[in-house]
Formats: sequence, C-alpha cells, structure tokens
Amino acid sequence: MEYLLSAILIAFSALFSGLTLGYFSLNTNTLARRAKLGNKEAMAILPIRQRGNLLLTTLLLGNVAVNTALSIYLGSIASGFVAGIIATAMIFVFGEIIPQAVISRYALWFGSRLAPLMKVIIFILFPITYPIAFLLDKLLGEEVSTLYSKHELMQIVSELEDSEHSDLDADEERIVHGALQFSHTTVREVMTPKERVVSFDEHQRVDKEFIDSISDHTYSRFPVYSGNPENIIGILYTKELISESSNAEIRDTEEAFSDNFIKVRPEEKLDVVLGRMLKRKLHMGIVMTKNKNFLGVITLEDIIEEIIQYEIKDENDID
Repeated sequence: MEYLLSAILIAFSALFSGLTLGYFSLNTNTLARRAKLGNKEAMAILPIRQRGNLLLTTLLLGNVAVNTALSIYLGSIASGFVAGIIATAMIFVFGEIIPQAVISRYALWFGSRLAPLMKVIIFILFPITYPIAFLLDKLLGEEVSTLYSKHELMQIVSELEDSEHSDLDADEERIVHGALQFSHTTVREVMTPKERVVSFDEHQRVDKEFIDSISDHTYSRFPVYSGNPENIIGILYTKELISESSNAEIRDTEEAFSDNFIKVRPEEKLDVVLGRMLKRKLHMGIVMTKNKNFLGVITLEDIIEEIIQYEIKDENDID
C-alpha cells in the first residue's frame, strides 16, 4: 500500500511538472493558428493555454502540494534523513527530469490528451488559484505574444527548406523571401532607366516600316512623347496596332494609343506601385521626379520578377 501511494504521488508530481514545461512551451499564437487550420490537438489545448496565469498557478500549486505530501508521507514510514534522500531522488528523477524531458518533446500530444483532466484540476483548485491569477493578470498584463520580424521569418523559411521533415521546396523559399522583401524595394532599384527605354513621338505614322521596327523590339508597350522625349504623354499598345488604320499617326489611333497611365516616383515602394497598377488595371508606370523629369519605366513584370526572385523570359527575349 505504501508503494502504491508513493507511486500515485510521484505520478501526479510528474504530471504537474511535465505539463508546466509542456504547456508553456506552446505559443498561444501558434496554437490559435493551428486551431484555425483544424488541428484538433491545438483546439483542445488553446482554451486552457490562453488563461496562462490561471494555468500556471494551478500547475505550480498542484506540484508543490504533491511534492510536500510525498515528503511528509515518506517521512512517516522512514527516518527523516533517509526519507529526505529518497524523496529528493524520486522527485528529481521521476517527478522532474523524466516527465519534463518527455512531455516537452511531445507537448502537443500530451497536452491535448490530458486537457480534460487539466480542466477538472483547474476547476477543483479554482477558489485558491483564481485570486492569485487575477492579481497576476492585473500586475503583469496580458501575456506577451511572440512576433517575428521579416528577417526572422525569412530565416525560419530557410530552416524549413533545409529540414528533411518539411515539404517546403527551394522555389517556395525563394518566392516567400521575395514577397517579404519587395515592399522595402524602391522603384529606382528595379526600373528600366530612360537610356534603355524605347519610345516614340506622337506624330510617328503607323506604317508597315514602323510596325516592322516595333516587332524587332519584342515589347508590348512603348511610352509616347510629344516633341521632347522627356515629355511622356501616353502609352502605345502594340497588340492593338493590327486593327488600326494604315499610315495614321500614333496619337490618332483609336485603340493603340492611351493617355491613361501611371506616374510613379523613383522613391516609391514596389508594394505601393503594385497596388496602384492592380487597382487601375495597368501594366506599366512612367517614372518621373517631382519636377516631372522622365527617369524610366517600371512594369508589372518587373515587380513580379522581384517577388519571385526570378527573371521572366519569353521566346523573344535576348540573353
């Protein structure tokens, strides 16, 4: 009978000790995220873990009470010194080291399966633990959530890609990294400078020779200027030239020329420009300074390439 009672007390000591480390190794944000994704283990633990101070006081009170009872009980069946040595050894090995080492590695599994028992224990000890937990809540405030910076998220993604236990591949890693970085990238860093931009005067006639010259450039859009190449007034859409009247000036074409275009600043961030392009359903922006000096162009393709960290090439691109 003495051995059975001692085993029961050690088991409860192990339970409280292991669950203390196990539950508090689980981040509430991570549990909430997994619960939203349908993880049943996270759904079972989350209601308990969210009330952190109440859970902590319950586990610590239970652990202290059980260890005290074990010491007193062993002292009643053995001499004080021997009881102290035995109690210390048993609590240290079977009540602390082993359960914490095991449960901390499988916290989600143990925590979810012991959640019903934990709710019962919380209910039983509630009159004692609630006032202490309430005081801690008022003094310390809510538990600080774990938030990751973009650089930390990128490192996490890289570690997942390197792990054999993750299904994240190198392409996904590259795209995630690009998506996390492109909002810090400016237009100036990815735009095509004006020295490399092919543009045409509004009075240029759309004849066969002109169409042949356009096909050599393999671009789908060209800036159109008036008089001075710095004075951009619109965009020429090459795919619409097929339906235009022969020998008409660019400005007189009905579909190929449009004065609806986006003006962007070189210091603007790519995520802002992307939002404007998507909202206005335009694929090209004209980069200008505050003084309306033409600097170059930026396209939707440029931004996408920055996100996926890969240059998009078609059959007409020249290496």
